[in-house]
Amino acid sequence: MGASPAPALQSPDPKLGNCGSPEEHQHQAMATGTPQLCTYTSLLFVLFNSDVYHCQPFSIPFQQPSGCGSDQFFDISRLSCAKCGLNQITSIAGTSCVCQTGFRAVSNNGGPLSCEICPSDTKQGVTKDGFDCIRCPGDLNEDGTCHCPTGSILVERGIDGSLLEEGRCESCIGENPSFTVPDVSGGRCVRCQQSFIDTSLSCACSPTNLASGGLCFSSSNLPTPVASNINFAQLAILVQSLWFTEHLQSSAAACLMFYNLTACQALGNMCVMNMNAISSVSNDACGLFGTVFRTTAALGSVQTISYWRMNLPWLYYGDQPGLASRVLYAEPFPASFSFRGAAQNRKIQLVAAVYNARGDFLKWENIAGGTLQLCPDTSARLNAAYTFGTTYHQSCFLPVSKLLAAFPEPFFYDLYMDFSDANEEKRLWAVPVLNRNLQFNGQFVNQGDNLNNWYLTRRIFLVDTLSGRETALTDQPKVIRVATSIRIGFKLVRNTRKGEIYPPLLTVSYTDVLITDVDTQTVPVFFALEYEMDTSEAQVQTDTILKFLLFYAGDLGNVFFAVTFGTGLYWLIFFKGQQFVSVLLPLPEQEERFVTYVGCAFGLKAVQFLHKLINQISIDIFFIDWERPKGKEFKSVEGGGATKRIASPVSIWRTYFVANEWNEIQTIRKINPAFQVIAVLFFLEVVGFSNLALRDPSSRLSRDPGSYTAPWSLILRFGVTTATWLVIGFAQMMFFTVFYERYVKDKIKQFVDLCSMSNISVLLMSNRCFGYYIHGRSVHGHADTNMEEINANFKREAENLCGQRGLLPNTDVQTFQIAISSKLRQQYDRILEPLTRRNGPSRLLDSTADSFEQSAKTYHTMNRFLTSTIDHAHPDMDYIVKDKLLLERVIGMELMEPLDKSIFYNDDSHSFSDVLFYGNEASLLIFDTLFFCVVDLGTQDLVLAAILTFVQQTVFQFIRNASGQKNMAAKSLVDKRFLT
Repeated sequence: MGASPAPALQSPDPKLGNCGSPEEHQHQAMATGTPQLCTYTSLLFVLFNSDVYHCQPFSIPFQQPSGCGSDQFFDISRLSCAKCGLNQITSIAGTSCVCQTGFRAVSNNGGPLSCEICPSDTKQGVTKDGFDCIRCPGDLNEDGTCHCPTGSILVERGIDGSLLEEGRCESCIGENPSFTVPDVSGGRCVRCQQSFIDTSLSCACSPTNLASGGLCFSSSNLPTPVASNINFAQLAILVQSLWFTEHLQSSAAACLMFYNLTACQALGNMCVMNMNAISSVSNDACGLFGTVFRTTAALGSVQTISYWRMNLPWLYYGDQPGLASRVLYAEPFPASFSFRGAAQNRKIQLVAAVYNARGDFLKWENIAGGTLQLCPDTSARLNAAYTFGTTYHQSCFLPVSKLLAAFPEPFFYDLYMDFSDANEEKRLWAVPVLNRNLQFNGQFVNQGDNLNNWYLTRRIFLVDTLSGRETALTDQPKVIRVATSIRIGFKLVRNTRKGEIYPPLLTVSYTDVLITDVDTQTVPVFFALEYEMDTSEAQVQTDTILKFLLFYAGDLGNVFFAVTFGTGLYWLIFFKGQQFVSVLLPLPEQEERFVTYVGCAFGLKAVQFLHKLINQISIDIFFIDWERPKGKEFKSVEGGGATKRIASPVSIWRTYFVANEWNEIQTIRKINPAFQVIAVLFFLEVVGFSNLALRDPSSRLSRDPGSYTAPWSLILRFGVTTATWLVIGFAQMMFFTVFYERYVKDKIKQFVDLCSMSNISVLLMSNRCFGYYIHGRSVHGHADTNMEEINANFKREAENLCGQRGLLPNTDVQTFQIAISSKLRQQYDRILEPLTRRNGPSRLLDSTADSFEQSAKTYHTMNRFLTSTIDHAHPDMDYIVKDKLLLERVIGMELMEPLDKSIFYNDDSHSFSDVLFYGNEASLLIFDTLFFCVVDLGTQDLVLAAILTFVQQTVFQFIRNASGQKNMAAKSLVDKRFLT
């Protein structure tokens, strides 16, 4: 009836007759009262011609209610459109007919409907039940019923139900004492909502108040208007949510002013639908929640949990970064798990408080089966997820159409893990949530792995098809949000033997889906339970073994070098110096193994060199300033005209000066690399030492150009070049140590003196708990003074009129090797922790200061901590000073562990130079020697070897300088702009 008829199927043979169209069969059936089927021959024809469908006896045309016309309805029995009767139109549902405007129903018992018109000459309208006509007291509504003014109800019948001759409009009294308004149907007066009475003393919300969501509010601390849009950040789309428009402002106001519990839950749900976003915007869902949270602080907390405000849902674990580690690892979960035995416990018991979008509490639900798992599966497989120790992964693709059908509105879950206390009473432990989509000032702070940046939350949902609806709640949403990844992670308590775990962490990631074609769109969904344990101890052991191998590589390289150098020197001396022939040089084929050994020596020394280089450019360093303010001064208070007296600032230039001096001595060496290369090249090429490497018995340094030149011996060439390089190198070191440092300049000792003059100490940590300390505290109390006072201080010190420079009274020892306790190191790291967050969003540093100000604050905190520690102000982080044992000096390691107290070992040899090139001259000399020899053996070109060796030295010196300066700026908190 709603579609054009199909062409009638004609038989190809007139003898078979005309089968006819479906419409013809329908009309014939209605005329005869019996259904008509195709003849047998016609049916055979249809069965053997599959492309012809009109005579299929069990097929019907497909029609939908929306396809029926305004004068048609969808017959639910025939599943097709049918025509309405006289004076009738289709109903709103579309599955029945109703009388037209101005017509009353004569009969309506579910069958045929009969309608007749109300008299128009007497101004009669249709009664509300649609079965009678009544004279109206005024005008008519568009639907043909009588109209009454606002605030009045229409009375059509008497108390006994008899129809009045004329309808009456009765006014509802909106003032005291009645406080009534018409109900939704407009048929009776009912008491108005209490908020109207409380704020306006009437049923009308005065202009000075705010009407929203069927409530009336007085002026409050809540901003108006509210931001009812939803930010779907993944799609970069803002959707004006109808749900938020209708309920956000009223929920926030009712929660704040009336402590309405359901409204508070609804407000929290809207914040969760907005991904718990935190920003400077105060009128969005989470901004309003934060306003209510702060305003109601006087109400106190729930269940002694400071993050859970009275009347409000618990949404956040605080509003500051760095709390995640405290929440997750401060204490273990008060129940243990066991795989076997009498105390076997493998069941993960999760329970959730479930709320709907309106804030109604629905139920406590045990988390099992598919509660949190969107992918369909058998109950046995779904429940396997909650067996402790079973790594569980489940994934699938879900059609968007099924999500829309299954989740017309979201449900919200507050997850807990239940356990029994010592009294066998059931208790609940809140499960924290890491929402990867949470934004702080537009930045996804939860997407990194640094838990110091995380903001943990509490409430989740699975599918949100509600907030993305713009025009009507029954319309298809523009965007939906789906929890496409849910991971519940368990971590074993370190060194546990009783199955203890830390509280689980639920990590959820949502995906924003723009609705384009619900029939074809799919969404990937993932659910997992995962388990981990702290492997840091195993990592430390592995690192220890690696460190041992790296140090062993250097020692083994020394062995290879000594053997190869000794071999080369042996053949050089005994072959060239023999009178009677007793030895001959190895053949070139026999020298290949020797070259391999040289390569091994170079490779091992290269590993040692790179290891030392990496250690030196990653040390922890801090310059401790002992200077104290000399007095106080007046300073204007920011933002006002008042002044206050504060301590005079201490100059930072002394610290910058010491830092620059340290920067300059990072790559000083006891030899001059350029002179070394030139001198070696001079003796080998000009003087002729290289001729000693020829395969002939001659020991002459010069050869006749016209004479025969024997080929090179690789063993002799290595012996000659190595001996030449080492002799020149050791000669430079002797000159530098015996003459230059004693009579010209000793930069290492001068640096220590500079620290004392500047009142600056230096803390160097080459390993986590081992390093060096240079005590630079001035014996004069201060160093930030004028030239006259400095000269006077020098004179007093020269005449022994002041104390000695040592850390201990009456001692001169200023340099120490230190082994610090773990507690001291942890406090050191804790102070530097805010700066480690620079890799994350900048707002994590400080909401009121930029990174420079944060660095300054951290510097002063660290300076106060270290000065007080050296002054023995922290008994739990104290230290002792002692000499190393003879055995400790010989083996180069400490035999005592700094368990309770740190240990400062007296060190007159200034071994802090081990973190500089200066303290590793022997290793550098051997590495340069091997580099030169390897290039020479490979190319047999001494000039090229010299050039490449010098380039290598220059490049690594540049890397050491640049990286060391960058590391010092980062670790010592000295502004790199003042380093040269």
